[in-house]
Amino acid sequence: MSDREWVTEADEYVCQLSAETQAIAKEELREDENSRRTALASMREWIKQNPKIRNCRMDSSFLLRFLRFKKFHVTLAQEALERYVLLRQTFGVAFNCLDITIPMMQELTNLGYMFACPKRDSKGRRVIVTRPGVFDLDKFMNGDMCRIHGIVYETLMEDEENQVRGFVHFADGQGVGFAYLTLFTIKEAVRIVKNGERTLPMRHKEIHGIHVHPSMKFALDFGMSLISEKIKSRVKLYSNLQEALDSGHIERDILPKEYGGTMPMSEMIELWKVELHKCHPILMSHDKMAVNEELFSAKAKEGAVSALKRNGVSCGSEGDSLCGITGNFRRLEVD
Repeated sequence: MSDREWVTEADEYVCQLSAETQAIAKEELREDENSRRTALASMREWIKQNPKIRNCRMDSSFLLRFLRFKKFHVTLAQEALERYVLLRQTFGVAFNCLDITIPMMQELTNLGYMFACPKRDSKGRRVIVTRPGVFDLDKFMNGDMCRIHGIVYETLMEDEENQVRGFVHFADGQGVGFAYLTLFTIKEAVRIVKNGERTLPMRHKEIHGIHVHPSMKFALDFGMSLISEKIKSRVKLYSNLQEALDSGHIERDILPKEYGGTMPMSEMIELWKVELHKCHPILMSHDKMAVNEELFSAKAKEGAVSALKRNGVSCGSEGDSLCGITGNFRRLEVD
């Protein structure tokens, strides 16, 4: 199996992170030169010997995103990588064909549905702005929403600085109403949230939301019940922009001018488009990654939450306090 051709070949890792970022990686992720070298070797050998994986990226930056995501717990990183490649192949547009040149993706980007602010915050993190209110339900479909999220996240994860520092999210709910609940079924929503949190190798450090419409409170409460306690503790909601800015939790100068900053949103979007197009070839090469589907269970292939394991306990079971949700939705989650 060692003679296979990979999407990218194994490389000799040369650390380009600043001394400050390396110190953060050491303290928060248990990463140093020795742990990195050993873990990368283990990941590559495991991929080569794993009959479930047919093709994968083997370059250090790609593998490190999973190791950093799991704080260099190699077994957990391997599980996340395997599921990531599987879901790229079986779960649909949330993971594959992340093509920014698709007209719908270009339009959503130009509308400012989701983009990363060009300047990092004082902790070196990229801030992702999301404006779901510009998502026209008569024009776009739920697959478009999944794909643009995938494009944005994958583009940002190509930067090792982001892998270590993590992300801040700023969401404006202006214009989002009850009709948006028709975009996804409950089961789809559960699977997207759970698989996203457990499989997509991103470090979500802060999540700020403004203008949450009262009609969406039920959906918001339900969504909050799906995420881990760790992520839930990082969510802060505000009635309006001024309340958010006055809170002191958001750095005003990072945001677009329309939200209290200095750079107009249109300029930020143009800069963001340069990043998107730079990473476009890499994202398209990801569609070469593949698994042998017949070696996975039907539940795993469809992204069922019951296929996610945590210390041997199925996510959503009575024994998992972090993943389980109460009420009538429990049965839907584990189906």
